[in-house]
Amino acid sequence: MVTITSEFLQVWLATLMWPLTRILAFMVAAPLFNHRAIPNNVRLGVGLVLTVAVMPAIPDIPPVSVFSMSGLLILAQQILIGAAMGFSLRIIFSAVELAGHAAGMTMGLGFAMFYDPQTQGQSTAIGQFLVVLTMLVFLSINGHLVVISTLVESFSSFPITAEPNFGLNPYKIALWGGKIFSAGLLISLPIITALLLANLALGILTRTAPQLNLFGIGFPITISLGFLLLTLALPYMMQPVQKLMHESMIFMQEIANPVVGVPQAQ
Repeated sequence: MVTITSEFLQVWLATLMWPLTRILAFMVAAPLFNHRAIPNNVRLGVGLVLTVAVMPAIPDIPPVSVFSMSGLLILAQQILIGAAMGFSLRIIFSAVELAGHAAGMTMGLGFAMFYDPQTQGQSTAIGQFLVVLTMLVFLSINGHLVVISTLVESFSSFPITAEPNFGLNPYKIALWGGKIFSAGLLISLPIITALLLANLALGILTRTAPQLNLFGIGFPITISLGFLLLTLALPYMMQPVQKLMHESMIFMQEIANPVVGVPQAQ
């Protein structure tokens, strides 16, 4: 006769709940996985499948009750680790969205902002276009597979433990967040610089010929020039985006492996 004890149930529940918490926290924070077009049932199902697949390779978990205070602290640790890995991936898309927002505002498309249900905020059409393009590039290089592999490997590098110091450095993660501004400026710099020169030329032209209506000729010129510059710079713009993706994947691996140093934000 097979008997099931309460200790066996506690171990089984902990082995399932704690890895599932880390995986679901990653899916909530990481782009592409947290898209609103994906139903919550699908995300939960993918998380359960990944958890069941990784459970045999998980190191020994601490003999702590899930419903005790130590168990709740372990649960919070898994949420922090998963959210940190998802945040490092989110930096890519935030930087690209910032670049598109800066380029669109300089082009004069600030009045064409609309509500983005994904970020629950205002966004420009140029920013959304670049984000969608970045997502397609991310899928084309199998970035989602690399991310899932790194998430699975994190259970060996960051084992589930009851120790308060589990190896996550919030300061280095905050430094990586500075990539949003530096990378966003780098991506949008050619368009912003060219449009700045165009605005200076329009200002000089208006000064020499005051009868010209700046608002009548300025918006068509800057918008047309902005779209032309975006068309010309788009093939070269994807190179820094791919480099940023590579750095983000390296950063995720270094989060999962606390022995390796974390690159500083430029």
